[in-house]
Amino acid sequence: MNVSITKAKFDEKSMWLTLNDGRMLGVPLALFPLLERATPQQLNGYELSPRGIHWHELNEDLALDGLLSPAPLSLKAQNGQASSVSASLLK
Repeated sequence: MNVSITKAKFDEKSMWLTLNDGRMLGVPLALFPLLERATPQQLNGYELSPRGIHWHELNEDLALDGLLSPAPLSLKAQNGQASSVSASLLK
């Protein structure tokens, strides 16, 4: 079975993606500055595809494969130093 996103919701700090296998993936919006600065209306203007999630108005695409990767995602702090953050996967 190919894993895909069936639903997305957002809170002030995270994007929560429901997957078709029952898992929920929590991703910090801080990893994606464009999404972090977006309005709630812009965040909710997403489109799902078999490969990920797209925001036409924001010109932003995220591939599910990349979000599920075991490699930590990179986050640049305001002081310019990079740190690692992983997405949270809930069953």
